[in-house]
Amino acid sequence: MKNLGLLATLHAKPEQAETVKNFIKGAVDLAKKEEKTLTWYSFQIDTTTFGIFDSFEDESGREAHLNGEIAKALMGKADELLTQAPDIKKIDILSAK
Repeated sequence: MKNLGLLATLHAKPEQAETVKNFIKGAVDLAKKEEKTLTWYSFQIDTTTFGIFDSFEDESGREAHLNGEIAKALMGKADELLTQAPDIKKIDILSAK
């Protein structure tokens, strides 16, 4: 059951918006390799604002994801690509279909 999630918001520098978009679109391949990541979505809110939502059965899955390859790659490029640090919130999922 999907009990826990992460909601991340990314604010791209205007000249890096396409790079951020392509980065998170491509990150799905890394997410597919994570056994404890149940669902993983990337999305675009406006021209420079993007997001990632993912879900996990338990805290070990969420922590594994936070310490995984996507997070490492994103944090390694954050200063270059983003106007501010990623806003990553731990959330509890109340219901799902």
